[in-house]
Amino acid sequence: MLKRELGLFNVFAISTGAMISSGLFVLPGLAYAQAGPAMILAYLLAAILIIPSMFAKAELASAMPRAGGDYFFIDRSLGPLLGLFGGFANWFSISLKSAFALVGIGAFAILLKPDISSIQIKAIAMSACLFFILLNLFSIKLTGRIQVILVILLLVICFFYIGRGFIATQPERYTPFMPNGFWSVVTTAGLVFVSFGGLTKIASIAEEVKSPARNIPLGMFLSFIVVTSIYILAIGVTVGIVDGQDLHLSLIPLSLGAGKLMGFPGTLILSVGAIAAFFTTANSGLLSASRTPLAMSRDQLLPGWFAKVHPKTSTPILSILFTGGFMMGVILFLSTENLVKTASTLMILLFMMSNVAVIVMRESKIQNYRPHFKVPIYPWMPAFALSAYGFLLIEMGWIPILISVSFFLFGVVIYFGFARKRIKRSSALMHLVKRISAKELKTRSLERELRDIVIERDEIVGDQFDLFVRSAEILDLEASTSADKVFHQISEILEKRLQLDSNTLYQKFMEREHQAYTIVRPGLAIPHIIVPGEDQFDIMLVRCLKGIRFSIADEPVTTLFILVGSMDQRRYHLRALMSIAHIVQEPDFEKRWKAARTTDELRDVLLLSKRKRSDDL
Repeated sequence: MLKRELGLFNVFAISTGAMISSGLFVLPGLAYAQAGPAMILAYLLAAILIIPSMFAKAELASAMPRAGGDYFFIDRSLGPLLGLFGGFANWFSISLKSAFALVGIGAFAILLKPDISSIQIKAIAMSACLFFILLNLFSIKLTGRIQVILVILLLVICFFYIGRGFIATQPERYTPFMPNGFWSVVTTAGLVFVSFGGLTKIASIAEEVKSPARNIPLGMFLSFIVVTSIYILAIGVTVGIVDGQDLHLSLIPLSLGAGKLMGFPGTLILSVGAIAAFFTTANSGLLSASRTPLAMSRDQLLPGWFAKVHPKTSTPILSILFTGGFMMGVILFLSTENLVKTASTLMILLFMMSNVAVIVMRESKIQNYRPHFKVPIYPWMPAFALSAYGFLLIEMGWIPILISVSFFLFGVVIYFGFARKRIKRSSALMHLVKRISAKELKTRSLERELRDIVIERDEIVGDQFDLFVRSAEILDLEASTSADKVFHQISEILEKRLQLDSNTLYQKFMEREHQAYTIVRPGLAIPHIIVPGEDQFDIMLVRCLKGIRFSIADEPVTTLFILVGSMDQRRYHLRALMSIAHIVQEPDFEKRWKAARTTDELRDVLLLSKRKRSDDL
């Protein structure tokens, strides 16, 4: 396990820094050439299009806060073959975007040194990349702090520019507002959509976030609101202060606007902001991309050395070096437009797969899939996302799609040539298929893994009651029966566990029923008896969905909690009753109890309850 050292503001900073870069400091000039002042609407439309994926990632990350983000979600929901594709696609797209963010610094270095050579631009980018490699190797906590500082600097500069420029805007510059028609707004939204892609990068480092079920969704939502506001306001201000002819195809639009307001000092300030933005994108990109090989290696889809974590710094050394080395190679040798489009295409595909993952996880009905945040308006929002992203894919062209297909084929080769024999875990898709076909799965690995994730995520420290539940005998009866027959079965099982005579146990149960009413509410009974001897205590769980008939009850009982203990264990007895009372009062207890398909799932309903644990039970 990696250390959880990132708080809410770190999540916000990483997510924000991953978004504000070329989308704000480079793309507005290109967007203006397509849509004119209406590019403001294009950015707003792109923000709306990212919302379904933001919600999907928030749900998946709150349920499964593990390193690897998209890879982990896709693997556990759709299986290792698509997981391989998702892992490679996630790693490649983030790494490539981060590398080009570093190269983008060169566009602003020209302002300071007009005669700078391409070799010098690459040298600056390589130096910055090396710095962030060393920073990531040293400490995730320090990396997060540096990211916070850079993002604060960036936000201060952006809000300063917006505030200073707002009073200088000229209304006539916004007319005609939509010179190329509404369709130009739609196509421009596809161009700038990638500007919001960094929003969900935080899911890749979910394992290193404190209170991930709360901090990841909240951090993403705050980042989305702040960055969308900055995009709309900063671009709106730029349109209002820069001549359309100057803004058209400009690669430094905000710096151009700042120059109009404050001359060279303004250009310099915004250039510093741009450089800070590119640095934050590169830093967050290296941080999140390097966790994908780590996660894939843990799952035996890649060689084991990718998963090695330094004992002192708790950072995945080799995975960071491999990812950083790839980024430096991109800076040195690659600069083609098709590669950038491929990264964007892969990002869109990952968004589509994340939305499919939510659908599969929900419909598989796995009891231990317990997200703290859930996608609203389900399933219509994921369905809308799939159709909208399908349109964006068509807009990307055939070359990036073909390159993406090659990634999938590469994953197929790795899966069948290296990983297939090593993998024994199940996926949510298998659960969904088995549920539809009414067949039983041979393995329950995913439920167990999700159970362990929830325990770790919610910081559940098991107490004595949990120990009893883990070893408890569970009866899951299919047919309706009588209480008399059930108590016979229970007594025979407890005879072997407690080394007591089954007839004696049966008589005690029956006497208890005659002495006092053990049905505590409709459908629920808690028979509990005192047995002879010392150090005797046991729990049994019984479910009968078609009902157990008690002579003194009008309604059949579907749930029994059996408590058996000697007199010296009376304190355990009372504590167990208290724990059961807390569990059955939880709003979703009855729903989960009835929906459980196996005895393991029944057991997990109790083990994952939110009751307050006691160390001295």
